[in-house]
Amino acid sequence: MMKKLLLLASFITIFGCNKNDDNNNCNFLLNVGVNLTVNLNLPQFNQLLFPGNAVRVEGQGNEGIILYRLTSATLLAWDGADPNRTPSGCSALTISSDNVSATSGCQDANTYFLATGTFSGDNPPPCTLKPYRVEAIGNNTYLVSN
Repeated sequence: MMKKLLLLASFITIFGCNKNDDNNNCNFLLNVGVNLTVNLNLPQFNQLLFPGNAVRVEGQGNEGIILYRLTSATLLAWDGADPNRTPSGCSALTISSDNVSATSGCQDANTYFLATGTFSGDNPPPCTLKPYRVEAIGNNTYLVSN
């Protein structure tokens, strides 16, 4: 009886786990190491004290990082590159003037909602914005990492 139970558990473990949970169509962005400390008391991040605002930080991720203050308790971080395009001169996302979305500079002008990371429009491509982990580490200070 014990051998059958062990065999069943082994079978479930071997065949029940998927080796690759990634969508094969979402391989455009590199897994670049990100380790960014954000202090909202600094002038360049000060607008993130208020919900609905976004800031772009260059020199991190694939094409920078977009930080978005969803609520007073939630700060989101997205890679600043279009996840549905091969990196190129036009694949960097630009934050809209109303801070609601970000759009690539390429001809198709893919646009994504900053609150959810999802595509804005009809016929959505397979990939959403690439998220990064955001952890509160002190008074108005956050660590963005992957």
